[in-house]
Parts: sequence; C-alpha cells; structure tokens
Amino acid sequence: MDKNMQGIQYMQEGKYEEAVKLFSEVIEESPKDPVGYINFGNVLTAVGENDKAASFFKKALEIDTNASAAYYSLGNLLFEQEKFMEAKDMYEKAVKTGLDNADAYFMLGLTLMQLDQPKLAMPYLQRSVELNPGDAEARFQYALCLAHAELYEEVIKELKLVLEADPEHGDAYYNLGVAYALTDNVPLALEQMIKALEVQPDHMLAAHGRKQMEAILEEEGQQ
Repeated sequence: MDKNMQGIQYMQEGKYEEAVKLFSEVIEESPKDPVGYINFGNVLTAVGENDKAASFFKKALEIDTNASAAYYSLGNLLFEQEKFMEAKDMYEKAVKTGLDNADAYFMLGLTLMQLDQPKLAMPYLQRSVELNPGDAEARFQYALCLAHAELYEEVIKELKLVLEADPEHGDAYYNLGVAYALTDNVPLALEQMIKALEVQPDHMLAAHGRKQMEAILEEEGQQ
C-alpha cells in the first residue's frame, strides 16, 4: 500500500496524526503532485482547520488546474460556510474536470437547491441517484425537484423508494402526503401525514397537513 492509500486508511480510522505524518512525507517526496496536498487538506478539514485546509487545496490547484478533487473539497468548505454561490462554482469545476461520482453530483444539486434553482439541480440529483441508487437523501432531494416541476406521479414513486431505504424519514412521509393531496387522494395524504408524525412527533408541517386533510374528509362526509 502506498503512502497516500495508507494515509487515507489512517484518516478513516481517526488516526489523524499518523495520516498527517504520511501526507507530509508524500508532499516532501513529490512536491509537484497535487494528491498529497489534497489529502493533507482533507485531514485538516477533518480536524476543523478549515483555513489551513483551503490553502492546501489551492496549492494543489496551482500545481494542476484540473485537480478535480481539490475543487470538490473546496466546495465542501464553502458549503459548510453557507457560501453557496462560491460552492456551486467549485462543484461545477470538479465535475467539468472529471469528477464523475455520486457525491459530486449530489453536492452540486444540493447547492443549487439552496440557491432556489431546482430546475438546474434536477439533472445533477438524478445523476447522483443513478450512480448510487441506495442514497436515500439524494433521492429525496431529487423528489423535491420533481415536486417543483409538478411531476407528482414521479414524486410519489421516488418518495416510496426513499421510505423503503429509510422508513424513519419524516420529511419524506410529509412530502408524499402533499403529493397525494395534490393528486386528489386525500385519504392517502392523511395516512402519510400521520406516519410523518409517528416518526417525528414535532413535525409542525405534518401536524398542519393532518388537520387540513381531516377537515377536507369531514367536509366531504357531511355533503
């Protein structure tokens, strides 16, 4: 196992000092290789040294402007700081320079959702789900994009898959209830609102939705 791989393994095990030592050696031995700087930056991110981490990612990009992992890691730092426009730019560069993985597409899509651009987010979240079908949160965000586009039958299909993967997802039950309500299936809408409250009793939107659905059914029963 080479030093980069060993260092990544140390990171995954929480052995940050050992990882730092190995990545320092990688940089010393190969100062023109961006990988060592990216990995060192990721260790610094893991221990909360975000400013120092950013300088290592930027150094990697000075060496190689196509170092897609450096753009991605910078994007993560900016996203955590809620600098969503800047984060979007970094994720876009990561994808354009060849980072073709589910996480990159998910974070780009999620950032566009934060920027209230669901139409632009949709293809990236769809691609993320295609690459990692088991990612319930990516699928949930994709379903929200579909809801913005008023594609409610597709929303219902996707949210059912979310709940198969994560039966405790209160927001998925709530949004499934909304989708049923918007397709005029009030009994099923009520059922989903109740389930949302079972898994998340403080879900205020679901509580309000439940009252609305109960009122509609009561009114229909009186007619």
